[in-house]
Amino acid sequence: MKSRSEQILGIVVGIATPIVIVGLSVLVFLNPVWVGFEQGRSDVTGWTGYNATQVNQVTGSILSDLVFGPPRFDVAVNGSQVLDPREVNHMVDVRNVMAKLGLLALVALVALLLAAIAGWKRRLFWRGMELGARVLAVGVVVAGIGFALFFDQLFLLFHDIFFPPGSFSFDPRTERLVQLFPDQFWSDTTIALAVVVLALSAVVMLGAGRLARAVAASESAPASTIPQAETAR
Repeated sequence: MKSRSEQILGIVVGIATPIVIVGLSVLVFLNPVWVGFEQGRSDVTGWTGYNATQVNQVTGSILSDLVFGPPRFDVAVNGSQVLDPREVNHMVDVRNVMAKLGLLALVALVALLLAAIAGWKRRLFWRGMELGARVLAVGVVVAGIGFALFFDQLFLLFHDIFFPPGSFSFDPRTERLVQLFPDQFWSDTTIALAVVVLALSAVVMLGAGRLARAVAASESAPASTIPQAETAR
C-alpha cells in the first residue's frame, strides 16, 4: 500500500511535469530567430511598409522589453513611435501575464527537482512523471483539434481569460502590433508549439516509463544474501 508521502510525491510530480514541459516549449519560440522566420512567412514587411532591417529592429526591441524589461515598448522608426498607447498598454499586460506564467513554471521546476532529490529511486516518481506527460499530450491533441476547427473563437477566449475586455482588439489597417504579429504568425506558432510540446511529452513518457519499470524490477528483486563465514572451532 502506498504511503501518504508517496501519494503526495506522485501528485506533485504529475502536476509539475506538464507545467515544466509547456514552459520549456514556450522558450523555444521566444527568440528573434523564430519570430523573424515567421514574420517573413507572414509578409510583415508588406503589412507594415517597413523594410526587413526596420522590422528586425522593431521586433528585437519589443522582444527585449517583453522578456528583459523595462516594459517601455517605445521603439520608433524615423522618429515616429511604432506602437500607440493602447498597444503599449496591451504589451505591458502581456508581459505581466508572461511573468506570472513564468513564475508558475519556475515553481513547478523547483518542485520537480526537489521531488527528484527525494524520490528518484521510487517507482511512483517516474510513474507520476509519465502520467503527467501523457495527460498533457492528450490535452494538446484535444486542444489542437479544437483550434483547428475554432481557432478564432478559442484565440479570442484565451484573450478574454487573461486580458481586460476590449484591450486586445486592434485594426490591422492602421495599428502596428497586429501588422507585426498577424494571424498567420499566431496560427503557425500555435501549431509549432503543439508539435514541440508533443515531442517533449513523448520523450518524457518513454524515458520515465522505462525508468519506472527498471525501478519496479529492482524493488521486486529478492534481497541478496551474504553467506556467513563459518567460525573456526
